[in-house]
Amino acid sequence: MNDAQVGLLVATPIVVVFAVALRRMGAVRTTGAIVAVVASVVIAAVLFFSQ
Repeated sequence: MNDAQVGLLVATPIVVVFAVALRRMGAVRTTGAIVAVVASVVIAAVLFFSQ
């Protein structure tokens, strides 16, 4: 596992937690939080497996 993959494994959960926190504070709608989480997971998966 290279440094880029480790970075993806660290950064993606941070993005997910941030999106959930923003949803709980009422800063974003549920659909916005879901889209952000799904997009970040898909992008991380594509980048992780293409490294």
